[in-house]
Amino acid sequence: MKKQRRSLTRDAPAHERRFYGTTNAFGRFGMRTFHPVVMKQPHWHGHVEANIISGATMTYEVDNKTVEIPENRFVIFWAGVPHQLTAIHQTGPDKPTLTNLYIPVDTFLFLPHISRLQIELLSGALVALPEELCSNDKFLGWYRDYRSHDFERLEIMKMELNALLRRALTCELTYLREPITEPGSNRDLTSAHIGHVVEMVRFILENVNRPITNADVAAVTGLHENYATTLFSKIMRIPVKRFIIRMRLLRARAQLIESATAISVVAENSGFSSISQFYDHFKSAYGMSPHAMRRRYAEKVLR
Repeated sequence: MKKQRRSLTRDAPAHERRFYGTTNAFGRFGMRTFHPVVMKQPHWHGHVEANIISGATMTYEVDNKTVEIPENRFVIFWAGVPHQLTAIHQTGPDKPTLTNLYIPVDTFLFLPHISRLQIELLSGALVALPEELCSNDKFLGWYRDYRSHDFERLEIMKMELNALLRRALTCELTYLREPITEPGSNRDLTSAHIGHVVEMVRFILENVNRPITNADVAAVTGLHENYATTLFSKIMRIPVKRFIIRMRLLRARAQLIESATAISVVAENSGFSSISQFYDHFKSAYGMSPHAMRRRYAEKVLR
């Protein structure tokens, strides 16, 4: 397990590593402000990440899609999707500053009254909030709260974050990357429902490298299998089995582009039962074979 964790984080920016948890699924709550640099390779970690950049715009590659990050906008996404900062476009004379907020996935999924956003982010959306809702100064104020190590200030900051996200859902959001599924209204869902799905998502992410059945996933909630899987599909807007395949593909893609591990081993490490099954799902999802994906990123590194 330790060896695998080093592999997952070895190319992560040093300022981020201290927030990563001891499992593949979740990390610690935290904030950092720093001068951004281009990342050598994609990485992923167990947070919903929010950031604001001042003095520049950025180009990200998120799960094989190019995304332009605007200046002075609160941008939020699930960092469990492989992502890479590939370019920084300075807009002024001063060195750009990036402030990141790292929210553990389970913490994020327990924030009340934002189920639509929770579903969309775990479905791959990358969202920019309206500029008037959150300024860079507000974000830096939260950073000072975080650095104070004062429990009351931290709790207020988290309440303000929740309120900000609730308010954002009353406005028109900018989707820099669309979710892979269409969310429903889910107005009849309770925090208990969300909690059960958190448990199921946690289990899937932490066990995605081994065979998983719907019964295994449902068992962590104590609910009947049919009820649990129906609840999962209702909240996530994707069946459990399809979500598992999606998470396996994300893990496999990250391993392909960050290591020279044999493709057969990548398939096995990602929980696929056969190499042919892996190739079929991978090509269907990414439009190319695992070999082609690895070659594409190898060529980028050599440029």
